[in-house]
Amino acid sequence: MSNRLRFRSGQVELHKVRVNSDTVLEAGDLVYLDTDDVKPASEFAFDTDLATTRSNFAAVFLGVCHQASADGETADVSVDLSPLAVYEFDVDADTFELGNKLACDGDSDGLAAQQLAKVTNAAHAIARASEFKATAASLLRVQFASAFHAASANVNAAIG
Repeated sequence: MSNRLRFRSGQVELHKVRVNSDTVLEAGDLVYLDTDDVKPASEFAFDTDLATTRSNFAAVFLGVCHQASADGETADVSVDLSPLAVYEFDVDADTFELGNKLACDGDSDGLAAQQLAKVTNAAHAIARASEFKATAASLLRVQFASAFHAASANVNAAIG
């Protein structure tokens, strides 16, 4: 992927997060928190099947990376955790209703860092469609649901 940060509108809430020197990040990557470091969805371990992997990813989904980090770099990166920001993301071509749930696209090789797919199970979802598409579209405006933001719709964001 290339650095494609397609922020469109809304309120961004950037958080500085640590990154390991061997982790490569691009602006626009969907990222998760691995203990105390941020990593792209493409590095998330595949577990049993796509549904299980998506559910496990949603439980640690952090947000949208706003900065690139090359191999060998260790400087903190900014990640947007806001549920109010709207981004335009690549999606599997489909029709969409406002509010449709989305998860990282993927297959048995793993998850995609910058592509989403429509899902029906809320436990797999990390985003919702923020626009209606009557004909099959491959770009969609979405809002994300971080597992680490108290105002998020992510089922894992509840504060116990």
